[in-house]
Amino acid sequence: MDIKKYVIEKCRLAKNASRKLSYTGTLAKNKALLNMGKALLKNSDYIIDENKKDVKNARNKGISESLIDRLMLDDKRIENMANTLNDTAALPDPVGEVTKMWKRPNGIRIGKMRVPLGTIGIIYEARPNVTVDAAALCIKSGNAVILKGGSEAINSNIAIYNVISKACEESGIEKGAIQFIDITDRESVEVMMKLNEYIDVLIPRGGAGLIKNVVKNSTVPVIETGLGNCHVYVDSDADFEMAENIVINAKTQRPGVCNAMETLLVHKDIADKFLPHMCQRLKALNVEIRGCDITRKIVEDILPATDDDWATEFLDLILAIKVVPSIDDAIEHIYKYGTKHSEVIVTNNYFNSEKFLKEVDAAAVYVNASSRFTDGGQFGFGGEIGISTQKLHARGPMGLNELTTSKYIIYGDGQIRE
Repeated sequence: MDIKKYVIEKCRLAKNASRKLSYTGTLAKNKALLNMGKALLKNSDYIIDENKKDVKNARNKGISESLIDRLMLDDKRIENMANTLNDTAALPDPVGEVTKMWKRPNGIRIGKMRVPLGTIGIIYEARPNVTVDAAALCIKSGNAVILKGGSEAINSNIAIYNVISKACEESGIEKGAIQFIDITDRESVEVMMKLNEYIDVLIPRGGAGLIKNVVKNSTVPVIETGLGNCHVYVDSDADFEMAENIVINAKTQRPGVCNAMETLLVHKDIADKFLPHMCQRLKALNVEIRGCDITRKIVEDILPATDDDWATEFLDLILAIKVVPSIDDAIEHIYKYGTKHSEVIVTNNYFNSEKFLKEVDAAAVYVNASSRFTDGGQFGFGGEIGISTQKLHARGPMGLNELTTSKYIIYGDGQIRE
């Protein structure tokens, strides 16, 4: 196979479809999304059978159970994907929204209107649900999408793509609006990164290596989705029961995702009282704990934490714990090791909560809630393309609005410039 020629043709078809899709009406797009959701449910057995092949291959390769959990599909998860499509259909359509309008002294009226980005390339790893999330958000926001999933989920992604693309086209959406590159050769990614003629923006989702490669080598504009070295800081004025529940949820609910906590910071004034029971609960849930010197004096049978541990996104049931002298030291630690994704403070002190909100630089900053809420669905966006940790042009969970840009519309009645 001529990989370059194959990828270019996929991208060309998407680019051609994007023109008509950009002005397709809301009702037509919603109809397609609802039909895609029905098709997923109708074909769930087929999708699960294909997913089992990927899960088997992952286990044979020795991939951790937490990462396999990200890969695995069942009836409930397929139902959730269908709900994502339904929820996205129910959201307001951003395309065509005039966000601002003003009148100049010469009588010209100038407005700012939301329009699609055009053709979006998504390069992602072992998360089959991304196939649905990306397709749903792109179709609703009037963008054609080129999906390039990782080898770990290739069978699952092909099955999902076959189902939703057929339903989308049968609903009247322009043929080619959803494309999937069904080869795992890395050359296909290298080709995509140079196709400025066809792709308007690339969004990489996955590990550090993938993201770094795309950001460094792409000539197509990139929206960088970041790694999630997320922290929970338990302040001296924290409610212990609340803090324990937030820590347990942030670390163990789904440890293999980017919004899971990787480091727990605890104020020195409460460490003696808080850490023993906290660590007992974590150990009962099979969490491997790596602690600083102070933590290891308070809690027995835990491993020493290294400098590398503070900077690591474990994506597993592993947690680093550090006792800090003050909230300023906690913020400094986050500044040094964080990835600007999601950061949490647990406190009943209003001034400390406001200080944390103001001084911590991250896409999402929480007071008394789990970092696991950094998610497009949880934020009410229907789904998400990814969590952007950069500042241009989007930050945090990227929903429909983040998949649009703007153009100026100008109304006159014959004005000419002097």
